[in-house]
Amino acid sequence: QHEFATLEGVVEDVVDFILNLKQVVVDMEVDEPQTMYLSVKGKMDVTAGDLKVPAGVTIVNPDHHLASLSSSGKIEAEFTVERGVGYRSADRNKSSDTIGVIPIDSIFSPVRKVSYKVESTQVGQMTNFDRLVLDVDTDGSVTPSEAMSSAGKTLRELLGLFADIAEGVGLELGDVITTESSSPDLDLPIDALDLSERPRNCLRRAQVHSVGELVLKSEEELLNITNFGQKSLEEVTAKLDELGLSLRASADDSPGVG
Repeated sequence: QHEFATLEGVVEDVVDFILNLKQVVVDMEVDEPQTMYLSVKGKMDVTAGDLKVPAGVTIVNPDHHLASLSSSGKIEAEFTVERGVGYRSADRNKSSDTIGVIPIDSIFSPVRKVSYKVESTQVGQMTNFDRLVLDVDTDGSVTPSEAMSSAGKTLRELLGLFADIAEGVGLELGDVITTESSSPDLDLPIDALDLSERPRNCLRRAQVHSVGELVLKSEEELLNITNFGQKSLEEVTAKLDELGLSLRASADDSPGVG
């Protein structure tokens, strides 16, 4: 049969039967896929309790309606059930193209709906406290308190990943001066170089205020500063050389210590 077929002597067609079947709540104590069977005939109201299940499998809602049969009605079917997480589509449940096998989508989460609200509450004489109210609706295979406990344990495990991160792990942003000697002269202001007026003013306009900022520049970058010419460059290079420092060799290199 396919999902659009009708069943003789059955009020529901296959689509309606599948929709009813998807509402059956199954609790499993085993991890391996299990097979349930349904074999009914004659005038009757078929419920989830009519399913024949193996050991370790329990129908949580046995009174759930599946189909209504007339005196000529008959249903012979078997169903594969298994444990899982979240949601799985019918396409993913399709394991073969066997005629008569109809894959259906699966909802493994026992939690149907969750809502919350924050209310003002009083503790002793204090009234500036809040209370969190959670409304958890499950399918009956677990209680709301069990669902909350499981969610809390999962959240604790996930947050534990952050707690185990070593201090100082991460990225350091911005330009960092890396030298072998960590020269204290890098903290000196530009005025300490005793430059002539033109290169000093040019560097100030370019927002270069310390020796450390200066050695981050390459010759090309300095020559691109307005009114900063070759003579100014030679003067700056000479002053840095006196301190055992040098400009960045190129725009892509790190500054060095001479």
